[in-house]
Amino acid sequence: MVNEGGDGARAGGDGKSLLATIETRALTSTRDGYGYGVSAYPTYNSAEASGDDIDLVALARQMMAIAWKWRHLILGTSAVSLVLGLVYCFLATPLYTSTVRIQIDRQASKIVDDGSTAPDESGGSDFQKTHLELLKTRAMAERTVAALGLDRDDGFTASSPGLIRGIFNLVSGPSEDLDPVAQAERNLAVATGRVQGSVDVNAVTTSRLVDIHYTDTSPTRAAAIANAYADAYVTANLDKRFAANSYAKVFLEDQIKQLKLRLEESEQALIAFSEREDMIQTNDKVSIAENNLAAANAALGQLISNRIRDEETWKQVEASSAINLPQLLSNGVIDGLRAQRNSLRRDYEEKLETFKPGYPAMVEISNKIAEIDRQLATEVSTIRNALKATYESSASQEAQMRERIEELRGEVLELQKKSVRYGILQREVDSNRNLYNSLLQRYKEVDVASGVGTNNVFIVDRAMPGWRSHPKTTMVLAGSLLFGLLAGFGAGLLIELFDDRIHSPEDAEKATGLPILGIVPRAEFPNGIVAELSDPRSAVAEAYRSLATSLQFATETGLPRTLVVTSAGAAEGKSSTAIALARHYAITGKRVLLIDADLRRPSVHSKLGYDNSVGLSNCLTGMSTLHDVVQATDLDTLDFLASGPLPPNAAEILGGTHVFSLISVGLEIYDLLIFDSPPMLSIADAQLLGAAAQATIFVTGSGDGRRAIARNALRRLQIARAATIGVVLTKFDTRSAHYGYGYGYGYGYGYGYEYGQGTDTGSPSPGTRGLDSVKALLPKFGRRDAKTDHSEAA
Repeated sequence: MVNEGGDGARAGGDGKSLLATIETRALTSTRDGYGYGVSAYPTYNSAEASGDDIDLVALARQMMAIAWKWRHLILGTSAVSLVLGLVYCFLATPLYTSTVRIQIDRQASKIVDDGSTAPDESGGSDFQKTHLELLKTRAMAERTVAALGLDRDDGFTASSPGLIRGIFNLVSGPSEDLDPVAQAERNLAVATGRVQGSVDVNAVTTSRLVDIHYTDTSPTRAAAIANAYADAYVTANLDKRFAANSYAKVFLEDQIKQLKLRLEESEQALIAFSEREDMIQTNDKVSIAENNLAAANAALGQLISNRIRDEETWKQVEASSAINLPQLLSNGVIDGLRAQRNSLRRDYEEKLETFKPGYPAMVEISNKIAEIDRQLATEVSTIRNALKATYESSASQEAQMRERIEELRGEVLELQKKSVRYGILQREVDSNRNLYNSLLQRYKEVDVASGVGTNNVFIVDRAMPGWRSHPKTTMVLAGSLLFGLLAGFGAGLLIELFDDRIHSPEDAEKATGLPILGIVPRAEFPNGIVAELSDPRSAVAEAYRSLATSLQFATETGLPRTLVVTSAGAAEGKSSTAIALARHYAITGKRVLLIDADLRRPSVHSKLGYDNSVGLSNCLTGMSTLHDVVQATDLDTLDFLASGPLPPNAAEILGGTHVFSLISVGLEIYDLLIFDSPPMLSIADAQLLGAAAQATIFVTGSGDGRRAIARNALRRLQIARAATIGVVLTKFDTRSAHYGYGYGYGYGYGYGYEYGQGTDTGSPSPGTRGLDSVKALLPKFGRRDAKTDHSEAA
């Protein structure tokens, strides 16, 4: 890259084309990195790819900004939706709803005990849900239609409520004629379907009440059908109970006949067995042998319990050598000896503080303690022997009782062998007799209950003439308004999601990965850009002054001496930015040369009102020197170099060594060279200029630039090793915080893919409006004298 004039001379001495230099740098860019502090492109949208938590406040503000931007769309959608809702309310057929309330008990009132044969419906939530579903069945609708004769009511079967249905009937035309039977079936189906579709059943929470709602075009008919529907359900439930009772009577009659035959057979078999075995039934329930066996088993249980207790006691005493067992401590003798020993021990301990162990009194106490220990040992031994003898006696008694039980068991088994068969026959007789008596009693109860009209469904409140339920104007209008707001906001949000244009400084930073150097507000220039910049209180002039200040801190060395201004596409404010920067630095006292390097569609000369017959193309081809083609401006420290005649091979001219020579000569005369380069588009002019200059600034128009195009343009600049130091956002709509940037003015760029297609002629672009007035205000300057240039530079 060329940073000073000497670099340009060195490049010119090499004799290599700048195009070849760019290719070489492109091959090595991935190896040695990028210079001039330009961030690598993988950092684009790093904020979007980061894992930071979502800022809810920022998200809310963004949603509010989107709503404010698309407020006209949202308001328009809401208005249209509201009007449609209002039209629907006026055209829709009014419907009326009547409500009848019924009570559904879990069980019907019983006239007699167990008189109901219906299944017990005292379950949980499934009980009420079952009744709700039964109320919605087609059978209930058919009962209601039959009760009121709705299938014979032409007004009920012919008309169908609803605006959409009316339009459909109008479009479909008259229905075909049917024979009377088919017509009756059709009317029945239509009436049943209409009743079933117009019924709504709701359970009252935490109660046994159910509301039946019916909606119809007539309020009186709605009440009549609702009441008939409730009556039909009460009748249907009662019919179900009658049917259950009738079925139960037939079933019980058959079962009673069968059980009567089985009872007679079992009684005859019992009598025959008793006669054959000579068995006489007595009132005694248990024999003597069985009583003896039960007594022996009870005694054995007690003996086993005593033996286990004595065995456990002996094992504890036998395994322990201490006298702290409960069996020993409860002995009065041992307790007294232990008390004497403890008293002597305390006395010994007290006197030990005064006398020695060999003192006679101390020896006497020790002998008494030893004697008591001997007596304790003798007493413990005696108790242990007694416990052992008790355990052995309990074990002997248990063994004898077991032998006696075995003898009694044999006697009982012999007796049971004869009574088992008898017991079986007796139980069969008793079972058959009980079943017979139960069924006979049940049959009598069902016979009585079948004539009693018990029911568990009651009508609590009958329906009155219906209230208007449709359309609910307030709810329809509120819903329409809400739908319109949501639809408008959703449409705006979708547009924002699929809109990849750069609107805000945040969008520009995320899309390019470069810092924002300046933000230029949207403005119209009726008198031209120069007149706008001449007003120091202008927002545009202030924005460009801020941009110029930022450029002085953009690099480590301060303001770059050679600066290229480019953009991704046309009409993004690139030329205006170059003119504004050149005039600002010229006003501050720097010698500035503004160069229109757009050799395809030049526009700076028309904005400033100067001649374009000679210029940069003459210098680069060697036809003229710099001082021959430079034009003076209204500022003494600002000169202008037009593009000159448009060459057919602009890229080859800019890629030669003359660009470096031009920069080298220009830096000897001027403090700052500003190039207004062509847009990137699909041409390499801006790349070539960026590689030759010390720094490049990228201009993008708010609402004009697109993220993908901007990234592609900057990537191409990086390949050329152009030092892109920042981004300038133009046409920013300051009336909106983040969004709502409209489409601004354009400059009429129309680059093609072939050389020589651009001309200066044609209608002036919007950016050149007021050019005649600018020319009238600005003095005319011709070519500057070369001697004057060199003397001023000296």
